[in-house]
Amino acid sequence: MASLQNSLLDHSILICVSTLLLSIVFGSCASDHTLSSRTVALFTFGDSTVDPGNNNYINTIPENQAHYKPYGQNGFFEHPTGRFSNGRIIVDYIADYAKLPLIPPFLQPSADYTNGVNFASAGAGVLPETNQGLVIDLQTQLKNFEEVQKSLTEKFGEVKAKEVISEAVYFISIGSNDYMGGYLANPKMQEQYDPEQYVGMVIGNLTQAIQVLYGKGGRKFAFLRLCPLGCLPAFRALNHKASGGGCFEAASALALAHNNALKTVLTSLEYMLKQFKYSTSNFYDWLQDRIDNPYKHGYKDGVNACCGTGPYGGIFTCGGTKEVKDYQLCENADDYVWWDSFHPTERIHEQLAKALWNGAPSSVGPYNLEELFSVDEEKLTIGYMVDDPEAQDHFSLLK
Repeated sequence: MASLQNSLLDHSILICVSTLLLSIVFGSCASDHTLSSRTVALFTFGDSTVDPGNNNYINTIPENQAHYKPYGQNGFFEHPTGRFSNGRIIVDYIADYAKLPLIPPFLQPSADYTNGVNFASAGAGVLPETNQGLVIDLQTQLKNFEEVQKSLTEKFGEVKAKEVISEAVYFISIGSNDYMGGYLANPKMQEQYDPEQYVGMVIGNLTQAIQVLYGKGGRKFAFLRLCPLGCLPAFRALNHKASGGGCFEAASALALAHNNALKTVLTSLEYMLKQFKYSTSNFYDWLQDRIDNPYKHGYKDGVNACCGTGPYGGIFTCGGTKEVKDYQLCENADDYVWWDSFHPTERIHEQLAKALWNGAPSSVGPYNLEELFSVDEEKLTIGYMVDDPEAQDHFSLLK
C-alpha cells in the first residue's frame, strides 16, 4: 500500500511540475502583448504595384509619386497616401486577411515594425540602373531590411527577433520597370544585350536577392509575377498608330520570358534551400482574361484607363502634376480594370489578393498565402522552449 501511495504521490508531483512548467513557458509567451506568438509578419519588397507611400519621403519625379488626388479617392483612406490606386493595393488586403494592421512604409516616421514593414518604391527595378537616383532600388530595400532586423533584435531580443524573421512572409513584386524603362526605353541597353540576355540578368539579380533574404532567416516567400505589360494603356497609346491600339507584343514577350525564368528558378530554389516555401500564380493569364473579357468578371472596360488622357487614357497625366496637366476621370473606377496608364484599380487588387490568399492549387501554388501565414504551432512551442535561453532557465530551476 505504501508503495502504491508513493507511486501516486510521485505521479501527482510530476503532473504538478509539468503543469507549472507549461504555465511558466507559455504564460511567458502569452504575457508579451507586443509580439503575439501567433503573429506572422509581412515584409514587402517591390515597385509601384505594392508601394504604400515610401516615395513620399524621397526626392523624385512626379511620375513616381501618388500622394495627390484623385489617387486614393474612394474614401478608404482620409487622404492620398502614395498608393498608385484609387484605394487599397494588394498587400493591404493580404495584411487584412492575415489579421494584421496596415503595414507601414519603411520611411514613415516612427513606423512600428512589429508586424512587418513595406520597403517598396514606385519606379524601382531589380537592377540598380533602373531609374537610378530616383527610386529605392531592390539592393537598397534589402539594406533597409537589415536595419529593421537590428531594430527588432533591440526591441525583442535575438531569439524572438529571429522567430519573427523566420515565420514572416516575404512578398516580392518587382521587374516591370526593368523592362519598360530599363530596356525598351533604353537603346543603349538594347545594344548591349539581346532580350534573352537581359531577362537572364534581371532574373539573376532577383535570385541573388531571394538568397540574401533566405540567408537572413527568411523561409516563406510570395511572388507577384509580371502582367501582360504590352496591354497597359500606356503601351496601347504608344502602339496606337502602328497597330490601331493593340497590345505592344515586345513588352508582353519580355514579361512572359521573365515569368517563365522565375518559375524555373523558384522550382530550383525549393529543391536547393532547406525549408524554402513559396507562393506564386499565373498573374499574366489571370489579368489578360480580365482585359479581354471584362464583363465576365464584373467590369465594363478592360482597355482604357479610368484616369489619364489621350488614346486609351494612356498618356500618364492622372492628377495633373506632370508635364501635361490635362486628365480625364471616369465616373466609377470599379467598372475599369485600369486605374491610370500603368496601374490597375483597387478592385483588381482585391480580386487578386483573394485568389492568392486561398485560391485552388490549379491557380496558386505550391502554397497559397493562407497556408504560408499559418503558424507552425509545433515550432512555436517545442522549438521555443528548446531555443529560448529564458525557457531553458525555467527548466533548470525545476531540476
